[in-house]
Amino acid sequence: MKNFFRIISFLEGSSFVLLLFIAVPLKYWFGVDSFVKFLGMPHGIFFLSYILFALVLAIEEKWKLKTLSYILVASVIPFATFYVDKKFLRKSSS
Repeated sequence: MKNFFRIISFLEGSSFVLLLFIAVPLKYWFGVDSFVKFLGMPHGIFFLSYILFALVLAIEEKWKLKTLSYILVASVIPFATFYVDKKFLRKSSS
């Protein structure tokens, strides 16, 4: 389960960074909104999956509320899901 969450975490973080730093600037600076349309829905699905699997994994792994809070907040901060992977998920991945 943890390895699957790591994959979801990577996809959510990658889609967020692409959306925020490539698609949105292209939309507002150059009027090209096709990248936002292309990345928006997958990012939304990855975001919701990230939240859901974080909650499931928190119960399974018996995370403290503080740890779960860090992991949930990371979903709305660019690049933070990569930090979560390194700090909380990779060290005891099984």
